[in-house]
Amino acid sequence: MTEYDVIVIGAGPVGENVADRTAQGGLSTVVVESELVGGECSYWACVPSKALLRPGAALRAAADVDGAKQAVTGELDVAGILRRRDYMVSDWNDEGQVKWLEETHIDLVRGHGRLTGPKRVAVTGTDGEITELTARHAVVVSTGSAGLVPDTPGLAGIRPWTSRDATSVKDVPESLAIIGGGVVACEMASAFTDLGSRVTMIVRSRLLANQEPFAAQLVHDALAERGVTILEGASVAEASRTPEGTASLVLADGREVAAAEVLVATGRVPRTTDIGLESVGLKPGSWLDVDDTLRVTGTDWLYATGDVNHRALMTHQGKYQGRAAGDVIAARAADRRVDDAPWGAHVATADHSAVPQVVFSDPAVASVGLTAAAAERAGIAVRVRDYDMSAVSGAYEAADHYRGQARLVIDDARNVVVGATFAGPDVAELLHAATIAIVGEVPIARLWHAVPAYPTVSEVWLRLLEADGRPTAPGR
Repeated sequence: MTEYDVIVIGAGPVGENVADRTAQGGLSTVVVESELVGGECSYWACVPSKALLRPGAALRAAADVDGAKQAVTGELDVAGILRRRDYMVSDWNDEGQVKWLEETHIDLVRGHGRLTGPKRVAVTGTDGEITELTARHAVVVSTGSAGLVPDTPGLAGIRPWTSRDATSVKDVPESLAIIGGGVVACEMASAFTDLGSRVTMIVRSRLLANQEPFAAQLVHDALAERGVTILEGASVAEASRTPEGTASLVLADGREVAAAEVLVATGRVPRTTDIGLESVGLKPGSWLDVDDTLRVTGTDWLYATGDVNHRALMTHQGKYQGRAAGDVIAARAADRRVDDAPWGAHVATADHSAVPQVVFSDPAVASVGLTAAAAERAGIAVRVRDYDMSAVSGAYEAADHYRGQARLVIDDARNVVVGATFAGPDVAELLHAATIAIVGEVPIARLWHAVPAYPTVSEVWLRLLEADGRPTAPGR
């Protein structure tokens, strides 16, 4: 039996951040990983998906600037795109990440980790050998989530892709059917259209249903213009493959969609089915409920960070949770105070009131906080301010045919921004300013003193404030 202060199950970005903070806090820490150190984001999600998306976006950006578009004389090189993707994921080799663990004095045990009781973890290696670990202070579950495959008749039998298959593709299919209309679905529709596949999207409601409708419409129109067939209000009733191997999807209304491959992008499930939750009185396969210190409800030693707690299924938010949980564990181990004071004074608990998100479609969608509809559902009286981003100096200098729109959702009672959405080329870089405004609860009156540089796309902030009540100055 090997004893540590902290055991972290899962060495993805979230688990790495937990381990980094506990190690910095002076606690002996070990991480357990059954796959690659660096996890989903590094090898099968964030990094490879953006590597696949960037070449097409860059080419379209160049083609929309007179003087530059004349230099665009060729097509995308699919082999080059896949080669760059392979480089970005280090050819699925985690030596660099393992080196970081060693330099940070964090131990690594490779294998499948399962809880066997309070503060106890058994790790089964690929050779079948079992390593028994015990924690003095805490065990942290950071095992992430996996793609959900619905129980649609025949669907599992056709061996559909999940997001992992799509981002690690070696042979681009002639055609691809995507079931779903969320972030993964839209990003992969964009990527595979660039790679040369004929893409059909089967969407139960509408694209990006949780985003502002104007943003979803911009993405819809752009994908349709690039040749993507989008079937909204549709669902798959049955799936099969022909003797030749073509996938056949029969829709609820009787229509049929045929494709070489099928990508299921309808949601996520927690990777908690086989990690021994039953040994500590929890339900296998369940999301793990946590308090604001990321400690699992009903325990004083078990923590859950990242996707598994279902608070915000995004890498950056999971890493934030990892930092918070690691600091909390270190504080509790040293009998220091844990409260909601800012970092640097005391250990902070995790705040999920304003979660930023970027959909790296083309155009992109960057959002944080509440949509107008979400604010209404929450009973918050708000005013909504919109602006056509193509009228901003930085935007019309960036592209000859810039299309974009911005929205602020403002709390009437407190006169602070509670939601922001930007849709257009390269809007991801606008998002952090909005996140700061919302998290910092910056009054509208103070935002007038945050002067955007000219000519940048950030000038949209000035135009949105003018739309909220100040007279517009003449000229641009």
